[in-house]
Amino acid sequence: MIAVLPIAMGLLAEWLVMWLCGFGLTWKKAAIVTVVMNAISSLVGIPLIPFLGFVWEIFPGAIIQKSLHIGTFNPITWIATPILAVFATTAVEAVVVRWVFKIALGQRRFWTLFGANAISVGIAFTSLFLHPPQL
Repeated sequence: MIAVLPIAMGLLAEWLVMWLCGFGLTWKKAAIVTVVMNAISSLVGIPLIPFLGFVWEIFPGAIIQKSLHIGTFNPITWIATPILAVFATTAVEAVVVRWVFKIALGQRRFWTLFGANAISVGIAFTSLFLHPPQL
């Protein structure tokens, strides 16, 4: 239940961007696009985000750990994790916006979508620090 607020805030941020920041969508169409692109992004992200974490640990993570003599859960990895998540979710959502909804994506729209995802991932990442998951 604690994840409901960060998820809602992230969706709200992305919806506002889709509606008000140059995509030419009505508020209703922006809501539909936002929900669909995030649903698909969530489904694709379930295997994709852990895979990217694995790739990170194999290549740059291993180099960082050896050269700086630090463990897996280090500040560089904590910074890289949300950055990788933003790139991954933006890539998936850009494909959905372009191919499912037939909305042209130039550089400006892509980076606007990237910014919306950065806000959304930032909210989710911050929520982990404010309310860490309890096992």
